[in-house]
This record gives sequence, structure tokens and C-alpha cells, in this order.
Amino acid sequence: MHDKTGHSQRTPGMRMSQLSTALVAIVAFQTTAVITLSAQQQTAQQQAAQSRRDKLIARAKSFELPRAYVPPPGDPMVHHAAGFAKIMCSAIFITGLDPDSAAENVGHFTAPYEERAKMGKPVIDRVGRTVKVALPNGVTRTAKQLGSQGCVTLPIGQDSVQFTPVQVASKLPDASTQLWPMGDRLPTTPFPKALDSAKVAQAVNAAFDSASQMTAAFVVTWKGRLIGERYGAGLTASTPLESWSMGKSLTATLMGVLIKQGVYTLSQPAPIPEWKTPGDPRAKIRIADILHMSSGIRIRAPQDPDYDPSLGYPDHVYLYTGSVNSFKYAATRPQQWRPNTVGRYRNTDPVLINYLIRLGVEKRGEEYLSFPQRALFDKIGIRTMVMETDPFGNFLTQGYEFASGRDWARLGNLYLQDGVWNGERILPAGYTKFVSTLAPAWKADSRPIYGGFFWINGDGTLPVPREAYYMAGAGGQTTLIIPSHDLVVVRLGHYKGSQAGSSGFDRALTLLMEAVPRRNNR
Repeated sequence: MHDKTGHSQRTPGMRMSQLSTALVAIVAFQTTAVITLSAQQQTAQQQAAQSRRDKLIARAKSFELPRAYVPPPGDPMVHHAAGFAKIMCSAIFITGLDPDSAAENVGHFTAPYEERAKMGKPVIDRVGRTVKVALPNGVTRTAKQLGSQGCVTLPIGQDSVQFTPVQVASKLPDASTQLWPMGDRLPTTPFPKALDSAKVAQAVNAAFDSASQMTAAFVVTWKGRLIGERYGAGLTASTPLESWSMGKSLTATLMGVLIKQGVYTLSQPAPIPEWKTPGDPRAKIRIADILHMSSGIRIRAPQDPDYDPSLGYPDHVYLYTGSVNSFKYAATRPQQWRPNTVGRYRNTDPVLINYLIRLGVEKRGEEYLSFPQRALFDKIGIRTMVMETDPFGNFLTQGYEFASGRDWARLGNLYLQDGVWNGERILPAGYTKFVSTLAPAWKADSRPIYGGFFWINGDGTLPVPREAYYMAGAGGQTTLIIPSHDLVVVRLGHYKGSQAGSSGFDRALTLLMEAVPRRNNR
């Protein structure tokens, strides 16, 4: 390095001032070169990204069907207010956050931070368990906690919902009386020597390096054993936290339970009632296509490569904030592409899978709202999960669900164990392989990042093996499954800290890769 700078060529008689001047000039030259190179690299990266976007858009347009797009009804600001009221209601009454802190830091996804400044300060009624947000035009949006169904945004002008809330209770014993993972009692035996415990501790601390990361929970399990965890101030191992689109993976899990029970198959056309009219092209959409985010249903989502915010409020977000029957809305959207042709990350698909879950459960004469607890959560030790609904009692677990870090780790371990828990097969054989395998339509777009409502590390975004797959939600929420190292890693945080939190998460994962040995058979 020094030789390349020319240091070795200075003469013995050079005075110190001359040397200092030379060094300054050399450093200045190098700095300018680095900045120029960095700018050139950034330009090249931007051009490459634009080229990839252009190819995605062009390929999708080549398959486009002649179906008109109809945007969601209503005023975007009214929808933002609905999202804000719901976020605040959940943060206060489910997670137990301070209202001012929640308004500043939590869930900007459905209520952008800049839009919040245009609204009145949320009015909190702790007795009535409501949060109201008023707009300058006189419209007020209200979210109300409805027990086990969490917080629900009420339609404008209404003070009740269109379903009867159900109290959902776990049949499990107190968590403190059972050993992990069915309970919260941890073993006292020392960790195996193959595990570098000091590095695990460093990894956990890396997730909390700075306050700006706003990490709320960090949980690590190895071979099913909890080997590291830490929580933000005022939060505990049993605090339900915002999880956002990790709920899509939960939705896939519930569908897997029904497939295991013989209610559905992956390859069958999805029996959506609205698609049964003779000649309806949507009747050919398979359950697997929907789970692959490649149903081809037409909506607009901020993640679309050709998304244009000037075209109005996106359906993707309206499915959270519209206060409508979300199942009916998703089921009545037209076809944009033939199924299994184009992969796009859109909320219609998890909403439609949730629709099928409700249809399948109720067809058997069972109660829908308690189905997840009795069919899944009680089997694997989950006690804190709150699955929120629309005003019609339909689960909105494309992103409206809250659970503790430990409970997300339990769900991750169900996948690490190939869908088997305590000797009982809960998910069908091959289902974990299905969700963690690249979806065909995404492969066709040269995007090796999506499986079956799970993300895949196929592009090496995370510093872990590319076979790893994960649940992911807005704000940096992650449940990562690393089969090659028998690891499950959970990171939950407040939305505003997502960027800094992502950097801390990467550092933590790098350390964990050094702390934990690979499986012998890998």
C-alpha cells in the first residue's frame, strides 16, 4: 500500500514540512479518486438496477391481459387516518407502548410519518379501548380493541363491527411451568463446547448497538435450544410486538395445516366462490400460484417495479385500511396476468389464502377465529399471538398480527424441524421444501428471492447461506431459518429504526455464522 502511494521514493534529506505537504497531496489525490470511483460505482449500480426494472416491466407487459384497473374508492387521507388509528390502538393496548413514542416510531407503513403531521393528535380512550384520529375536514377514524381480535378499524360513521368477537384462550398450562419450547423455563445445563457462547453474546449485543436501531426483541435458537435473547426497554419475552408481513408466512402455515388435514391440496384450483362463474379465467388459479405470489390478480402495490404514486392510493395498502370486507375485495379484483406467469409481491394473495382458510374451517362446521390457536399455536407453545381482523371478522394477517420474539422463534423452529413438533407432523411432508423453494414465476424474472409466502436468501442479501429462508415484515421484522446451521434468528423492532436495525442485524448474523458450526451432513 505504501509503495503505491510513493512513500518509498521520498529522499532522506526531505524536510518535515515538505513531507507533510506531499502526504496531504497524496491523501487528497487518493480521496478524490475514491470519491470519483464511488460515484462511478453508484451510477453503474443505479443503471443496472434501472435495467433490471425495465426488463421486469417489459416482460410483465408482454403477458398483460386486457383487464381494466379500477382504483380503490375513498380519500387517501381518510385511509391514512384509519391506518394511524389502528397502529396506535395496537401499540397502546396490545404492546403497551407510550402513545407519544408510538406515534413517532411505530408502523409508518399504513400511515406515513409525513401524513401524521396533517392529522389531529390521536385521542385515546383507555376505558372504551379506542383510539380516534380526526382530519381537518371533520372526518374521524376510530380503531377499537376487540379482545382476542386485537384492534379493528371501524367503518366511517359506525361504532360496531359486522361480526361477533370471540374470546380465544390457549389451553396450554402457564408458560412458566413448562420447559422451552412448549413453555418458557430454560434448561440449566451448559451449552455444548461446539458453540462459541461469547460470540453469540456479541451477536445479540450487535442487534442493540445503538438506540437508532430501535430493536425491540432479538432471539436466537440453535438445534431448538434458546441460546441468546435480549429485549428493548420495557419489553419482555412475552410482549406481543408489531410483526407486519411476517404474518404472510403465518398464513402459509395455517394453509399448510389444512393441507395436512386433507382440506386442500397445493395443486388444486383455488375454490374462491367469486371465481366460479363459467368462463372466469381466475378459476384456473391454483392454491400454489397464490402462495407463490403469482396469482396474476390485478392491483397496485408500492413494491411493483412500475409503481407510480401519482396514480392514487394502492390497493395493497387499502387491504389494511379500507375497513371493508377484505376477502370480497381481493376476490373481485380482475386478472392482470395468467397464473404462474409473473411474480409480484401483493397483498391480494395472502388475503385470498386467508379467505380459503376461513372457507375450509367453516365448511367443517368449526369456529374460524379460534382455529389458529387450537390447530397450531397450542401444539407448538405459542401463547401471545394476536391476529387482527377487518370489520367483518376476516384475518388481516398479511401484516396485522402481534406476537413475542419467542413465539416467532417457535414458529421458525416448526419449519427448521420440517413441520414436525414433538413427534407430530403438523405440516404436510414436503411443505417446508415448497415454501423455501424459488417460485417459478420469480425465477422467470431472474429474482431468486421468493418462495411460498417466505423470502429466500437466493441473492445473498443476508450474510448467511443462500439456502436460508425467512419471514419478513416492514420495519425490519425477521424470522430467519438457517437449516445449514440449525439456527432460527428473530429480530423485531420499531419501524423508524429499520435502516439502522438492518445494519445491526447483518453484523449479528455475521457473528452467529462464526459462533455456530455447520451441520455435519452439510
